[in-house]
Amino acid sequence: MPIRRIPTGAEYDPNRVLDAIIKKLSLKNDAALSRVLEVAPPVISKIRHNTLPIGATILLRMHEVSDYSIRELRALMVRDGAGKEALPA
Repeated sequence: MPIRRIPTGAEYDPNRVLDAIIKKLSLKNDAALSRVLEVAPPVISKIRHNTLPIGATILLRMHEVSDYSIRELRALMVRDGAGKEALPA
């Protein structure tokens, strides 16, 4: 199975997926998100600051708590390089 890569001209943006989950669950901030995802607050901070990628385990947890499909979550992580946002399929 080939590895899917970020499309040419697109940019990885983990803030989009974190903000979308916060909005969907009506959470107050990243600390509330970390409690819902059952991870330490520094994990969310590291993801937000691009020092830690969103791995499979946290992606599955995001799916479980938000009811976004894995495809939607992956689409939310990518921003089109031309400034347009990639929409979930």
